[in-house]
Amino acid sequence: MIQYKNENVTVFQSELYQTTSTVIQTEEMVLIVDPNWLSGEVEAIKEYVNGIKGDRDTYLLFTHGDFDHIIGYQAFPDAITIGSFELQQHPQKEQKLEMIREFDNKNYIIRNYPIAFPNLDIVIQEDGQQLRLGNTTITFYLAPGHTEDGLITIVEPLGIMVAGDYLSDFELPFIYQSAKAYNQTLEKAGRIFEAHSVRLLIPGHGKATADSSEMKRRLATASDYLNRLCEAVITNNEPALAALYHEHAFLSTFTEACHKENISIIQREYR
Repeated sequence: MIQYKNENVTVFQSELYQTTSTVIQTEEMVLIVDPNWLSGEVEAIKEYVNGIKGDRDTYLLFTHGDFDHIIGYQAFPDAITIGSFELQQHPQKEQKLEMIREFDNKNYIIRNYPIAFPNLDIVIQEDGQQLRLGNTTITFYLAPGHTEDGLITIVEPLGIMVAGDYLSDFELPFIYQSAKAYNQTLEKAGRIFEAHSVRLLIPGHGKATADSSEMKRRLATASDYLNRLCEAVITNNEPALAALYHEHAFLSTFTEACHKENISIIQREYR
């Protein structure tokens, strides 16, 4: 379904995990971000892009390499692909593809495009790297922590911040790589807010927002939660850890596993 729309931006939201897919159009280009999940949802995004792109080039940005964010890659075979150097060098490419195959097989899903790990045309290697297309400037920031290969992207002059799996309205930090790096990325997000005029924040899961106070609230909430979690792990405060788990939305075996992984990574890094 379409969650948010204006003349330049359309944010699609999957039925699964409230995962977003974004299409941004300017005079020079059409940018597609993380097309996902179900085959019909990806096809709807593809039809929408085909209906608006005209003779403009299409670009396909991957915020990171989790399987749900790369699942629609080959539905756009003519797009110019963008991702981080860490995504290009991902050490578990086949594992991510196997997760897609397992998901599709388990749910009897048939796709009309092949499953493949993204091959990148434009590789982002440093903070502040830019892609300039006429009056459009796209600035990239490395965003490790959730995963090693994450990116936060700013599209100007539209003032759009595509945050990947950070700054959700409901999803608290899931740390798959490093708690220290996650905290550094949150600090970097604060500096990005100061350096750019962000008028629309789009997270990888949850609702887009044009409210600057809501953007700050999300950043503060994530930082506060991560700091309290680290403190509870370092002091081995079991009641606090249990309470922190129950702050997650949509409690399930999935959130329980993510919480345990958070604790394990923090123990490894801080203890």
